[in-house]
Amino acid sequence: MNLFRSMDISASGLTAERVRMDVISQNIANVNTTRTVQGGPYRRKLVVLKEIQPDSFESILDKVKGKYSGKGVEVVQISEDDQTPLREVYDPGHPDADQNGYVEYPNVNIVSEMVDMISATRAYEANVTAFNASKAMFQKSLEIGRG
Repeated sequence: MNLFRSMDISASGLTAERVRMDVISQNIANVNTTRTVQGGPYRRKLVVLKEIQPDSFESILDKVKGKYSGKGVEVVQISEDDQTPLREVYDPGHPDADQNGYVEYPNVNIVSEMVDMISATRAYEANVTAFNASKAMFQKSLEIGRG
């Protein structure tokens, strides 16, 4: 793997984790949103990441030989969490309450969002460290070349 490819992989990880942090921030900001443009309460959003598939013949051969020659990661989609049920809270005075006095709140759990945010932040920091290490190696090789 050449040095520029390692920087590209780290950069793709930085981009993916930034998108993850943006979506998590959006989830936290809408924790009490009971009415959206589409109607109904806000639904938690999830980021789906996928490895960028290598496309060269050499990289396919490397994979067969057991060598890793990936290209990084990319965001495939941002989807809504339809599996987790919405929270129902009894609040008959709320404008969005149903006939029984219950209000449907988003399926956002602040604790799990904060755990996801910490995880995304740590992954972002790891990619920054890897990128800086590649950059330092590149600078050292240039210094060696100068003599």
